Amino acid sequence: MRHRDPRYRGRRRSHRFYGTRPYSHLREEFEHRLQALQQAGAVTDPREARIARLKAEVTALKERLARSADTIDELTDFRSQALARLAAQHDEIVRLRGTADAASRVTRLPTARTPVDSDGLLLSGSRSPSVQ
Repeated sequence: MRHRDPRYRGRRRSHRFYGTRPYSHLREEFEHRLQALQQAGAVTDPREARIARLKAEVTALKERLARSADTIDELTDFRSQALARLAAQHDEIVRLRGTADAASRVTRLPTARTPVDSDGLLLSGSRSPSVQ
């Protein structure tokens, strides 16, 4: 059983806690209004408000994650298509080079990596990339 001090019998708890401090009446009025609003259902429990806010935030993050996943899928498809196009272009270039090599009228130029002198002639000791 709790010990009750006879000096505070009949007094509200807030009086015991806050005593005669200035503005204690404002605290009591605030607590009374808050209790009345909570009983009326106008003001929710702060924990419930936080839970609702966090649920809304989770929903927004899930939507953002879904949009990101869609974007990643679209970019992956684009990448696959671009690689397929590059492969097709490479095959066409190889085919055209084979056709050009078959015709003896076309002279192949050295690649940029082949060392040449100022006259455009191959430097001594260098081999043409086509000669192996």
